[in-house]
Amino acid sequence: MNDTTYTIRIRPGNPADAPAVLDLLDAAVVWMNDRGNTEQWGTMPYSRRPGGVARVERYLTENAPFIAELDGAPVGALVLDSGPSSQMPIAPAGEPERYVRLLVSDRRHAGRGIGAALLAHAAEETRRAGVALLRVDCWAGGGGELVAFYERNGFTPTEPFLSGAWPGQVLARRVG
Repeated sequence: MNDTTYTIRIRPGNPADAPAVLDLLDAAVVWMNDRGNTEQWGTMPYSRRPGGVARVERYLTENAPFIAELDGAPVGALVLDSGPSSQMPIAPAGEPERYVRLLVSDRRHAGRGIGAALLAHAAEETRRAGVALLRVDCWAGGGGELVAFYERNGFTPTEPFLSGAWPGQVLARRVG
C-alpha cells in the first residue's frame, strides 16, 4: 500500500516558464509515440513544430497560464482562454466561458492527480471570474481514453468535430 501524499502546488505561469512547458509537451509526444499513438500530436517534438515555440510563448503572455509543481519542479501546465481557438472548427458557446487551451502533465508522475488538480483549478478560476461554463476540446481517437479522463473530471461531451482527419470532442462543465 502506498500512502505517500503528494502536494501539488499550482501557481500562475509566466513567460519564463516557456522552456518547462515545451519540455512537458516534447515529453508528452515521446510518451504517446512510445505507446503507438502517433495520431494525436504526431511524431515531431512540439518545440520543433512550425509555430510551436511561438504558440507556447503566446499562451504564457496573452492567456491565463498555470503551472503545477511537485517539490518546486514543473510537472504540469494549464492555459485558460475566453473561448476556443479560431483555428479549430468549434463554435463559441454563445455565453461567457473559460476554455482550456492546453493541459499537459509529466507522465513520469502519472497517477498523482496532476491533470485533475489543474482541471479543478480551472473550474475554480472560472467560478471566481463569475463565469458558469468551462469547456475543453480534445482528441477523441484511440478508444476515447482522453474523453473518458475529462468525463471523470466533471465534463460532459457536447459536440464531436473533425479538424482535417483529426477526430475531436468538445466537452463542457458547469461550474456556477
